[in-house]
Amino acid sequence: MKYTILKIQEHGEWMEAAAEWFHQKWQIPREAYVDSMDMCLQKKSAVPQWYIVLDGKRIVAGIGVIENDFHNRKDLAPNVCAVYVEEAYRNQGIAGEMLRYVCDDLYEKGIDILYLVTDHDSFYERYGWEFLCMVQGDGEPEMTRMYRHREKRNRNPDKENL
Repeated sequence: MKYTILKIQEHGEWMEAAAEWFHQKWQIPREAYVDSMDMCLQKKSAVPQWYIVLDGKRIVAGIGVIENDFHNRKDLAPNVCAVYVEEAYRNQGIAGEMLRYVCDDLYEKGIDILYLVTDHDSFYERYGWEFLCMVQGDGEPEMTRMYRHREKRNRNPDKENL
């Protein structure tokens, strides 16, 4: 990939620009992103996490990981959220690379299973996600799809997989 993926946790100088970018894409209050990214910068836990993709100094894609992405299954956590690639940058593998990067990063932080809610019905399967169940979005009349990604690496290479 010819673009750069940055972890907000390691690049706090991008927090304000990233919060504004995510706000423009998803219409969630900018302050909600700032608060979540500030928690990320404090490095007290693995979640939340935020990532941006840069083309030079321009944000062209982003993704986050939060406890719950506004649905009724609070037990299915953490959730990948706010996956977005600017239209001019789509179909270049950026979303897939972001998903892989996030799964790897959270695995390194001790999290083997991630969840994601979406209306897409085939996109995420390409990247190793499996449909799990339907969930009720907060204030949404229709159910939406919940996907799960399980990391299958063995954390202890001295022991065989059973």
